[in-house]
Amino acid sequence: MIGKQLKPNFIFEASWEVCNKVGGIYTVLSSRAQTLLKEYGNKLIFLGPDVWQGKNNPDFIEDKKLLKNWREAAAKEGVNVRIGRWQVEGKPIAVLVDFQPFFEQRNSIYRTVWQNFGVQSDKAYGDYDEASMFSYAAARFVEIIYLSLIHKNKKVVYQAHEWMAGLGMLHLCKAAPSIATIFTTHATSIGRSITSNNKQLYKYFHGYNGDQMAEELHMDAKHSVEKQSAHFADCFTTVSTFTDKECAQLLEKSADVILPNGFDNAIVPKGSAFTAKRKAARKNLLRVASALLSEELFDSTMIVSTSGRNDFRCKGFDVFLQAMANLNSELQRQSTENCKTSVLALIEVPCWMKEPRKDLQQRLAEKEIPNTALPNPYLTHELYNEGEDAILNTMRSLSLMNDRNNPVKVILLPCYLDGEDGIINKPYYEVLLANDLCIYPSYYEPWGYTPLEACAFKIPCITTDLSGFGQWVDATLKHRGMIENGVEVLHRNDDNYFDVAQNICNTTIKVLNANKTIRNKMRKNAAALADKAQWNNFIKYYYQAYNFALSKKLK
Repeated sequence: MIGKQLKPNFIFEASWEVCNKVGGIYTVLSSRAQTLLKEYGNKLIFLGPDVWQGKNNPDFIEDKKLLKNWREAAAKEGVNVRIGRWQVEGKPIAVLVDFQPFFEQRNSIYRTVWQNFGVQSDKAYGDYDEASMFSYAAARFVEIIYLSLIHKNKKVVYQAHEWMAGLGMLHLCKAAPSIATIFTTHATSIGRSITSNNKQLYKYFHGYNGDQMAEELHMDAKHSVEKQSAHFADCFTTVSTFTDKECAQLLEKSADVILPNGFDNAIVPKGSAFTAKRKAARKNLLRVASALLSEELFDSTMIVSTSGRNDFRCKGFDVFLQAMANLNSELQRQSTENCKTSVLALIEVPCWMKEPRKDLQQRLAEKEIPNTALPNPYLTHELYNEGEDAILNTMRSLSLMNDRNNPVKVILLPCYLDGEDGIINKPYYEVLLANDLCIYPSYYEPWGYTPLEACAFKIPCITTDLSGFGQWVDATLKHRGMIENGVEVLHRNDDNYFDVAQNICNTTIKVLNANKTIRNKMRKNAAALADKAQWNNFIKYYYQAYNFALSKKLK
């Protein structure tokens, strides 16, 4: 019974993405904060890296009066922090940790975690040192506060997200063993690495050994800290039953509690505000596309998009582009006259961006659209590596160059949609509103926030059963999701790449040809599914995890 569960007096959550938007974990933490604050208020503290020193951080406002005694106590022990409020719904307390001073101690720190937990930090490279020093500094802060300022009878939970926060959590297991620890993996480092290296994860799944693959793929340190964190935490969690199987196979540890990712509808505009923002977003995107193409795109144009972290294969951007090529060919065949643009397909993926295009900015400032398309009329911002970018090269190979006779126009938006990119100048959630259909054909997706976000904003979407969200949709509906349900869940495996692309093409045509009544029903059903995935419905699993971890301390 929930009423009999043990509840923490303090919750500390450590993640590289606290006040630092990098990927989906930022959304997990920031969207959940409001729900947890109702129960815990200022006893919920997020810990993140102070990577914005000397720069304006739009996510964080420092408050030097807030927990001043904590900041001073930590500083006396050599841990410097800034304490303030994370600028998301609820404005929870955030502690940004300066981890730079610990680099000179890293050999000693690594030696200790090797002796105590067998973590193989000696084979580290890349971002391992940076993440580990943050992780250690965050844990030292909590250790200092717990031992000096929090009464020993208080129940404290420390939740570490991903391998990037694991080393610090392991430190606490020895330094403050009465703190209940939770380790959450959102995607195993080895599972992601297998797929990113173009290996077949699913066909040979039960033949993979995590330690062996870590050595082969030079992932020894990250895999080691992740695996040991999973085994030594009081409670090990992951985000879906799908990823739980991956953890059992590659980390040799099943999750103690599954923590599905929810959403908070508070950020979704309501009523007339929703309609106005959607209309404005569509007008803006169609105007940008028209300026690039020198072709007026009307409001009847169907807008589709895909988005996410720049992981070409895992996120299914390759399949998305193949589907758009199929769609372009199919619509050309169906047309009996000169093709006009029917579909505007957007790829909203941060790339190695140099700057917004000056020629596009100039054209957007003009009242009338010239007759001549701009060079590269498929790209809104300049890239440093335009000739090597996987998305652009695939577009070229599929002849998705936005020729006049192409009814499908594909445009890459290679920037963070933060509202200040110089071309779109609207944040991601406002851009999302413009869509008629969102497409996320993931190959590797432990959960899948992008389709859930689309549903919350009343956008029907396509995903696959290789995503945790896709599997949740099927389980919730008790049958495979179809686009009429608001979410179409396509079966995907190692061998049906072209079948998936064609199915996306077919479904897009179905939505394109649907009348307003049918489309509105799809939108309504998408929103209804998102309502079932609200944090109010999923937060109980976190309470179960707190209880599980705290119960370990009573044994």
